[in-house]
Formats: sequence, C-alpha cells, structure tokens
Amino acid sequence: MSEYIDLLISGNDLVLDPARQPLLVSDRASIAQDIAHMIRESGLLVTLVAERDRMRQRDCIQQMELLVEADERLVPGTAEIIQASPGQYLVTATTVKFGRLEVSL
Repeated sequence: MSEYIDLLISGNDLVLDPARQPLLVSDRASIAQDIAHMIRESGLLVTLVAERDRMRQRDCIQQMELLVEADERLVPGTAEIIQASPGQYLVTATTVKFGRLEVSL
C-alpha cells in the first residue's frame, strides 16, 4: 500500500486515463510533484530565471534549497539545485523512505 498518493499533474492540468479518470502518482513521484509545485508556487523560480546577477541567482537557489529542505519527507542536507542549462534547473534530494528523486524545473 502506498503511503503518499496524489493526482498526476502535467502541464498544469490533470492527466486522465482513457476512461477520463484522473491518474494517480504515489510515494516518490508524489513527493517529487509536491516539491515542483512548492517551488513554482513560491515564485522563486521566476525570480531566478529573471535575475542576471550571479550572486543574486545563487541566493535565490539557496532560498529554494531551504524551501525544499523544509519537507519532512526528505533526508536533511540532501537537497541540491543545479542549473542544467539556461532556464532549466534540476532538483535532487533523497527521501527518507523511497530513495533519491530528481525534479526538472
């Protein structure tokens, strides 16, 4: 039995199966989806992408890492955000029960 269950969201919309019922995600995928939504809702990602000053970019990344670290389902000190390419960021962390997760923003 899954510990965490959530509706699958893709492109800011529910993902439906052929019978038009919402698809579910569980455990690690649910945590990853929650983290992505938490960062987007914070507004820090928009600030980060718009920022030109490298020091302010680093500060924004640290704020996002602290936000992710606040999730009690993650092992403290394991959250890391790196720039994969301009405007693309990769969040990695280790969950307490389900291992490593990655989220692309």
